[in-house]
Amino acid sequence: MTEKGYIHIYTGNGKGKTTAALGLALRAAGCGLKTCIVQFMKGQHYSELEAVKMLRGLVCIEQYGHPFFCRITDPPDPEDVKRAGVALSRLHALMDSNEWNLLVADEIVTAMKFGFIAEQDVLALMKRKPEGMELVLTGRGATETLIREADLVTEMLEVKHYYQKGVQARCGIEN
Repeated sequence: MTEKGYIHIYTGNGKGKTTAALGLALRAAGCGLKTCIVQFMKGQHYSELEAVKMLRGLVCIEQYGHPFFCRITDPPDPEDVKRAGVALSRLHALMDSNEWNLLVADEIVTAMKFGFIAEQDVLALMKRKPEGMELVLTGRGATETLIREADLVTEMLEVKHYYQKGVQARCGIEN
């Protein structure tokens, strides 16, 4: 464990939230720290899944999202709610294990925004973080309450994006 762990939030409409969390995991691995990334909204294949195989023992990724992507419905699809609940429970178990220096709850903020999990559940997770563990929450739409409870908040601001010109996601860059 590190001496003191902090809570980070990477939010905003710009690209780079998950990428920043992955970069932190890579940096942590370089110091021999262990990271587990729990992906709430992702269940499909992304290049980072292949990359972390090279860091086996230091970084792992567990996916709990829909294999294709969730459907945004009102009320939320019960299956998406169930998957998010399993991911949240897994984060609690990872915290209890004392095996990890860094936990990343990838897209947990988005899962909250879509009603898959409640804000109070995310706040409870933040409050029970062990002292020496670093916790990163990513996703669009962080609330003022989450921001207030975090130690570090970075907002990714989309100024310009080539998606607007029809460029599709590219292997190794966006997926």
